[in-house]
Amino acid sequence: MALPSALQSLSLPVIAAPLFIVSYKEMVIEQCRAGIVGAFPALNARPAAALDDWLTEIDERLAADRQQRPDAIQGPVAVNQIVHSSNARLEHDLRVCVDHRVPILITSLRAPPRELIDAVHGYGGVVLHDVVNMRHAQKAVDAGVDGLILVAAGAGGHAGTLSPFALLSEARRAFGDLPLILSGAIADGRAILGAQAMGADLAYIGTRFIATREAHAAPEYKQALIDACAADIVYTDHFTGISGNYLQQSIVAAGLDPVILAQGRAEGQAHRASTRPAPQFDETQAKAWKDIWGAGQGVGALDDIPSMARLVERMRDEYRAALHELTLRSAAFTTDQLR
Repeated sequence: MALPSALQSLSLPVIAAPLFIVSYKEMVIEQCRAGIVGAFPALNARPAAALDDWLTEIDERLAADRQQRPDAIQGPVAVNQIVHSSNARLEHDLRVCVDHRVPILITSLRAPPRELIDAVHGYGGVVLHDVVNMRHAQKAVDAGVDGLILVAAGAGGHAGTLSPFALLSEARRAFGDLPLILSGAIADGRAILGAQAMGADLAYIGTRFIATREAHAAPEYKQALIDACAADIVYTDHFTGISGNYLQQSIVAAGLDPVILAQGRAEGQAHRASTRPAPQFDETQAKAWKDIWGAGQGVGALDDIPSMARLVERMRDEYRAALHELTLRSAAFTTDQLR
């Protein structure tokens, strides 16, 4: 199966992850201008009526760019929809996206209903669904999605525990040529090529894009990403009830012990049944969606806060260099050696 047309003409095989309270209009526009898929959660546009305004502005500015630079590669827009009973805006937000003929919808938490998929397919749009395991992947495929986003171990925010090698291999065997997008600690052009070498069609990048000038994130958050390494990432379900990866620095700043949180996740029911007091999160002092900072294990590759345009350009250079290097390395093996 060939990639959907919306994903075929990119400057780099990358979809930007839609980041809650981080991916705002300017960031999405700059991602599209750089030639990758620019994405944002529908819930970032508040109140609900603002979603139409956001999409109108994005459409108009990108259309103006196409007139001024008709030969430039421009990536499509993707909007993330939370498919869950707690999302009271889903019906409204889907209707707005259909009215704007948003090229790509990214669905999360539950497999999208057939009505959503049919509505998007009705104007030629694409539905991608993010999953952390094969059970969820199969449900999404059965529902009729156009591709899977495999959220492997090490991804920022809500993430799974499976190795990207294992999850991608099983998904490829099970679903043949269905488009697969890999997420998990991908922070530079070399890692993007690595994802493709493993069998993915595209890479899904979130954390690296938070540390950019256009990201709607606090300066302290961006600097914390620069200062962190993989060992500073804590995996816990304490904040939202769904397991995810977070920056240790923000957990400590909220007055919590990251070691206890990580142990609580690992020990599960045994921890909760123990006499040790469960860690508390004071919602009046820190909000999980604001003061607890999501981040993936790829933070060790971050060392600056560039513009989105410069970062994607650098990733392209890294991708090309890695491809050349890989070609040279593979050439070292003769035909006889590979038989």
